[in-house]
Amino acid sequence: MTEIYAVYGASGCGRSLMPVAREHLARLGIQSTIYFIDDSLREATKINGYPAVDYQTFKALQSAEKFVLIAIANSQIREKIAHRLENDGMQLWSVQANNTVMMDQVEIAAGAALSPFVTITSNIKIGKCFHANLYSYVEHDCVIGDYVTFAPGVKCNGNIHIEDHAYIGTGAVIKQGTPNQPLVIGKGAVIGMGAVVTKSVPPGVTVVGNPARILEKK
Repeated sequence: MTEIYAVYGASGCGRSLMPVAREHLARLGIQSTIYFIDDSLREATKINGYPAVDYQTFKALQSAEKFVLIAIANSQIREKIAHRLENDGMQLWSVQANNTVMMDQVEIAAGAALSPFVTITSNIKIGKCFHANLYSYVEHDCVIGDYVTFAPGVKCNGNIHIEDHAYIGTGAVIKQGTPNQPLVIGKGAVIGMGAVVTKSVPPGVTVVGNPARILEKK
């Protein structure tokens, strides 16, 4: 029995990451079918030419090991699925595009999805199930928690700490912190599209604009 691989989620996120998963295996010289897992399916089908099944069908497939990339944008759902996979003895699968740039002393936990043109520079620690979309970068001496999501074009500069479940919107810019005083994005915070973050953001709030300010609920 060989290893089998899957992308969990066949929405836009999953369909965008499937080619990345495919080229990741090709780069490693691994020949294997990659499945889509989608719980909304009522019967096995094909999506973009790949076999697509629900979770229970994938779970029942015979293999030595199963590796699954969770391609779900919602970080809370991503966490629930990660726990389910781990409880069922499956491995979280990390994939990266061929043109992803990785420099020195980078630690990334399992389940990462690094899209084309992503750059991770030096002395960086990243938690599990990190999503970095097209053209995002993480500069030196950053610490990123679990289930963090970068939309396309995020500019995460040096000495920034991003806590679990934070979402950084398309084109957002986060100002560089200092070694003694890193800029902190709190747990579950949302950084709006195009925001320019010049100071730390409390947990659970949404910030927008330039300079970024807390979006007050009306």
